[in-house]
Amino acid sequence: MPGDLLLALDVGTQSTRAIVFDARGTLISKAQIPILPVAHAPQPGWAEQDPEAYWQAIGEACRVLWAKGEVRPDAIAGVSLTTQRSTLVNVDRDGNALRPAILWTDQRRTEGLKPVGGWWGLLFALAGMKATAAYVQGEAEANWVMTYQPDIWARTYRVMFLSGFLTHRLTGRFIDSSGCLVGYLPFDYKAKDWAKPFDWKWQAIRMERDKLIELAPPTAPLGAITRAAAEATGLPEDLPVIAAASDKACEVLGSGSLDPHLGALSFGTAATINATSRRYLEVIPLLPPFPAAVPDAYNLEIQIFRGFWMVSWFKREFGLLEQMIAEKEGVQVEAVFDRLVEAIPPGSLGLILQPFWSPGLRVPGLEAKGAVIGWGDVHTRGHFYRAIIEGLAYALREGLERISARTGVRVTELRVAGGGSQSDQAMQITADVFGLPAARPHTFEASGLGAAIDAAVGLGLHPDFATAVRDMTRTARVFEPDPASQRLYDDLY
Repeated sequence: MPGDLLLALDVGTQSTRAIVFDARGTLISKAQIPILPVAHAPQPGWAEQDPEAYWQAIGEACRVLWAKGEVRPDAIAGVSLTTQRSTLVNVDRDGNALRPAILWTDQRRTEGLKPVGGWWGLLFALAGMKATAAYVQGEAEANWVMTYQPDIWARTYRVMFLSGFLTHRLTGRFIDSSGCLVGYLPFDYKAKDWAKPFDWKWQAIRMERDKLIELAPPTAPLGAITRAAAEATGLPEDLPVIAAASDKACEVLGSGSLDPHLGALSFGTAATINATSRRYLEVIPLLPPFPAAVPDAYNLEIQIFRGFWMVSWFKREFGLLEQMIAEKEGVQVEAVFDRLVEAIPPGSLGLILQPFWSPGLRVPGLEAKGAVIGWGDVHTRGHFYRAIIEGLAYALREGLERISARTGVRVTELRVAGGGSQSDQAMQITADVFGLPAARPHTFEASGLGAAIDAAVGLGLHPDFATAVRDMTRTARVFEPDPASQRLYDDLY
């Protein structure tokens, strides 16, 4: 008989983690395998990866987990999967990839497509949304494959996101969680199902309906571990696989942000601000909220595409000295950068950074470019680094204000997860810029915990999400706004 522990498989942009939680949300054991973020970049701005690399990383992570001896495979009650969003995979009848996956960071576009016409085209013209519809068409990876690789498209049996590809590897079924459907496919975000035949999305992405896979809501069973998957991972055959959601949605849930007044910030490769709503509300017209990790909820999200990626960029391009100091002291380089930030006053002596190195459709718009303004002879690399963190906080605050103005949602507290949340300086800056208490969850692995919460509810270890969130999430430290810093940031903002 299986035990009562939960295994979350968390497949991110830079690593894959196998994480075991108990029903109280305590992290029992973890194994992490790094992944090359981009394996193929045939042209500037393109980003591709062999999807098999993710499956191999899952197998390796599981084997490392069992080898640590902290958890036995037969102690696992069920498995859930959360992955990076909007990474497209074309597969044949056996589920084998026909080409490298097109990653969510890919910037290719398909030009010259027939625009959405008929009544939908007229409505978009009247609403001033023709450019938005055209943007969706150009961004859709499926349109690119259909246009430039028609032979691949003709051989494609199913089109899916990475979550669906890995679910097939685990269960042998062409099925995915509706909570993972974030990207450019004909998906009805309000109904959380494939779009009806008359929906405009079928004009924007002119693909065959039978190339799409089955969907199930979070907490529903997706299938069971197959013999092949058991051999690859060491998991028991027939162990249930429970639907979770995308990494950001699971992170929101794992941070405990079940109610609308709790804003969820993610300081990851992409930085996001989310509020959970039981109502379907479009923060920006025609651009939908995303499926939450809770079946009857939505995530109202604003994203800064290049979020805490900018910290990695700064470290790579300007942080050689800090890397040398960290190596000499035997500490993480982030700790050295935190000291750098601490020595700089709030506001970075007037240096202001707009963090739109890769602009997005939602905020602030396609025309945006990144900028650093206010340079003076007093400024150093430390000011630049602090300005990055402050600029991201400003942009996320603007996102929250857009959410509130459009939907009436009022956030009174923040939960902050993701790699950047491990920095005390970043947490304090966030509290000061927003003027709200900012809490760090009790575990760094918030997305994995969110997936485990879905599994716990789906398996009946908790009767509902309110109970699961109460018992499995908590805050480790709360950062309160400093009044003087808050006033300064208000003026600069």
